[in-house]
Amino acid sequence: MARSNYVFTSESVSEGHPDKVCDRISDAVLDAFLSEDPYSRVACETFATTDRVVIGGEVRGPASVIERVEEIARDCVKDIGYEQKGFHWANMKVDNYLHAQSADIAQGVDAADNKDEGAGDQGIMFGYATDETTALMPAPILYAHKILKRLADARKNEGIVQLGPDAKSQLSVRYENGQPVAVTSLVLSTQHLDDTMTSDDVRALVTPYIEEVLPAEWITDETEWHVNPTGKFVIGGPDGDAGLTGRKIIVDTYGGAAPHGGGAFSGKDPTKVDRSAAYAARYLAKNVVAAGLAKKCTLQLSYAIGVAKPLSIYVDTYGTGTVDEAAIEKAAAKVMNLTPRGIREHLGMNRPIYQRTAAYGHFGRPAEDDGGFSWEKTDLVDAFKAAV
Repeated sequence: MARSNYVFTSESVSEGHPDKVCDRISDAVLDAFLSEDPYSRVACETFATTDRVVIGGEVRGPASVIERVEEIARDCVKDIGYEQKGFHWANMKVDNYLHAQSADIAQGVDAADNKDEGAGDQGIMFGYATDETTALMPAPILYAHKILKRLADARKNEGIVQLGPDAKSQLSVRYENGQPVAVTSLVLSTQHLDDTMTSDDVRALVTPYIEEVLPAEWITDETEWHVNPTGKFVIGGPDGDAGLTGRKIIVDTYGGAAPHGGGAFSGKDPTKVDRSAAYAARYLAKNVVAAGLAKKCTLQLSYAIGVAKPLSIYVDTYGTGTVDEAAIEKAAAKVMNLTPRGIREHLGMNRPIYQRTAAYGHFGRPAEDDGGFSWEKTDLVDAFKAAV
């Protein structure tokens, strides 16, 4: 029997975290390719350290984009807000090592004759949804993201110039009867540009924004606060710690509340099922919960490189389902074409919609009019109800 009373913790990192700087650049390169050719193939990796960004990977698309990679990287770093001595958008060195996609991989993925487009790699992908929040996301990761997003908005749009781009948050949330009721501890480490600020000064600055984001009843006299617990945090970003694309996969998904297949998202075009099938699995799981078929749901898909159809579909509703899990598995295969082509076309994924996903979570964000976060729609509710 699942526990109903417990404390669970998740963390998030800001857009200025070194790894997130790299995710942002990789997804910006992807968007640039998709803007010029919606069927570009992109696997872009980024590494960042003191005053240097290194970009590499395999692509198939317009050569003009490769020529703009340095400009793309500088624009990303400028928008994030890095203008410090050891990492400045105008002064950093950018090395571009993008090259043509392997022909061996391409032949397995490309459609040909009677062969449909195959998966870009083997792997397992998970989607998850829970009714504990209106976004159908686990509360700890959802609100850890919201805190950092709110502080970034204050820094970039409301003149809170004392804060720097690099930050991390962590929430421990107490559950009663399976529902979140209180924050037992809150950890926030945020870069500050005024080196005279103490931890108490930083806490006084950020507290109003945190209280604005969290449900008021969740913060109590017993909530432990740890704001910049090590003291001064002036040197941030890749100058303080190296960054790499794809190192924050748990931050990107469900904060540890659900399984993760292991594949990262950023920098990968939608033929890579690491990304597209993980989005599809979230889409299906969310619609299962939205349809009232379960209070929470994990859905797994698996693929083989070059093979179009998924090898398996697995559903776990943790004893909360109103119908048999096997029936949900069969319904999932009916309500959506789960080949790479089917996923891409159903969710409109051949569009430049990925740079915005690079920070503050790939899931739990509202679907947008231009197709961004299309996997967050709940337009399969009726189809699921009919199929089961």
